[in-house]
Amino acid sequence: MKSPSDGYLSDLDLTRTHSISVPDKASFFSNLRGDLFGGLTAGVVALPLALAFGEQSGLGASAGLYGAAFIGFFAAMLGGTATQISGPTAPMTVLSAAIVTTIVTASGGDLSDALPLILFVFMLAGFFQIGLGLMKAGSVIRFIPRTVVSGFMTGIGVIILITQVLPVVGYVAGEDADAVSAQRVHAEEALLHKALEAASQDDILELEDLSNFNLHAQGIEAVDIELEAKTLARNEAKGVIGTLRSLPHAIDGVNFLELALALVTIAIIYGFKRITTVVPSALVALVSVTGAALALGLDYRPITPITSGLPSPHLDVFGSVGEVMPFVFTAFLLSLLGGIDSLLTSVVADNLTKTKHEPNRELIGQGLGNSIAALFGGLPGAGATIRTVVNIQAGGRTRLSGMIAGGLLFLTLLALGPIASTIPTAVLSGVLITVGIGVMDYRGLRELRSMPWPDRIVLLTVLLLTVFWQLVYAVAIGLVLAALLFMRSMSRWSSERFEVVKSEGEVADGMEGDCYVKHVRGPLFFGNVAEFGDLRASIPAEARRVEIDLTDVPFFDQSGVYALEEAVLDLSIDGREVSILGLDSAQRSQLEAVRFIPNIVPAERIA
Repeated sequence: MKSPSDGYLSDLDLTRTHSISVPDKASFFSNLRGDLFGGLTAGVVALPLALAFGEQSGLGASAGLYGAAFIGFFAAMLGGTATQISGPTAPMTVLSAAIVTTIVTASGGDLSDALPLILFVFMLAGFFQIGLGLMKAGSVIRFIPRTVVSGFMTGIGVIILITQVLPVVGYVAGEDADAVSAQRVHAEEALLHKALEAASQDDILELEDLSNFNLHAQGIEAVDIELEAKTLARNEAKGVIGTLRSLPHAIDGVNFLELALALVTIAIIYGFKRITTVVPSALVALVSVTGAALALGLDYRPITPITSGLPSPHLDVFGSVGEVMPFVFTAFLLSLLGGIDSLLTSVVADNLTKTKHEPNRELIGQGLGNSIAALFGGLPGAGATIRTVVNIQAGGRTRLSGMIAGGLLFLTLLALGPIASTIPTAVLSGVLITVGIGVMDYRGLRELRSMPWPDRIVLLTVLLLTVFWQLVYAVAIGLVLAALLFMRSMSRWSSERFEVVKSEGEVADGMEGDCYVKHVRGPLFFGNVAEFGDLRASIPAEARRVEIDLTDVPFFDQSGVYALEEAVLDLSIDGREVSILGLDSAQRSQLEAVRFIPNIVPAERIA
């Protein structure tokens, strides 16, 4: 693997030539040995990522392990992709962290008070996924433009990289005297507000008798103000804006031990893969750096303690039903993101195994997994591309492999919680930095200048909104913007062509010797690339040469370019020679700008 991340954009190219045959009707125990190796390997790969994502979310490393264990097990057992490995992923974790921060801030900075509502929002997202599956909305993925996904994934990577700067340099805002001092006035206001609310609830706040309220206020001591100021300082340093605001203080007080631990972790993750990929490099870095830090007796900052033993269900989540209304839309977007993430990973699994997933069943399985995980305090997740690829390459063929991976993580949680609690925070930050680097869509960034300007606007808008505003709304705004720009393009094309286009009857597809001519009509854009992707299945086996006639294609967006590339590569893998006909000068320039011509189809086969 090129990175330990679960970004799926680069994985599509990575895995397309490593197909593996899987029986269509594989029984549950038909591949026990392979599923055992696949599940154990995927579980080992998932362990450091689950811990890191848990810390990133603000709920602690144990939340990442609970999420990976419960979602991994139940989504595999009940989902629609036999070889999929599920758990917390980078996009889901970043969005979950934003939800945690928002609710904790609204709850006065106390995580324990906010936890029931946070978990209920996560559970509601799972319910939404189940509903989408029951409504057979699994095919919605075809309406997500590539530019929206690219901008969002790159934004997620940027967020991870920026927000890990403070833990890498060992800066904690709650321990910075200047930052805490700046929050003392706000802390006093917050505590007085809480006292006022308490007095009001006790029905003792009367205009003629304010002394009772004063008694509540008199209970506020200097230590309470100090604790509240530290909480406010920590909250102020969260997120991209908070990190950038705190950066000058962090640079002034760099903890070189924490920085060294993070840099060594990053070096091992990238360097060990040059030696072997049999053992996950992230796990090697996690174990070796933690072991060295313990052996040397270094005074580092450990992660949030992981409790061992059987988890207890958080039944108090159901008491938050009345408070969830402001977060319903957020939960729905979380469910959509998880569904998109999972279904894209399912497509990768299909390409590897030559099988066909059931998208609606996959949504139901993911929803049940997320709902159960939330009940036990776990982080929400989705299908994870790298873990799924590792499972397949290690021999996993049935849903038993995913259940084994989830079971392994659950056993790790039960048996190794105290040991895992000794992991340095800087080590997990190093793991997350490699995730952030790997999850970004570099191809989309490289081709930004050559994209049609509507695609460029959509990608940059989604990227900037994701990083600097509300990633909750970035995808929704990107979809609306893509639709509006597409309608504008179609309107302009229709008005320009209306008077000059004459109907001359349908031109039939068909064989000419060993050559099959395929005529394509209409715009090739994000809304119909799924149908175009089935091109290979419609071409007779005896055809050795294929001519794709694009004369009646008025334009194609970046999603269309990628779909055309995928179709040509699929045909080339089958040993067929592909030619492209009917390109106008603008379309040819567009394909040359992204090196489709001559890297995919040579210039001599463009007519």
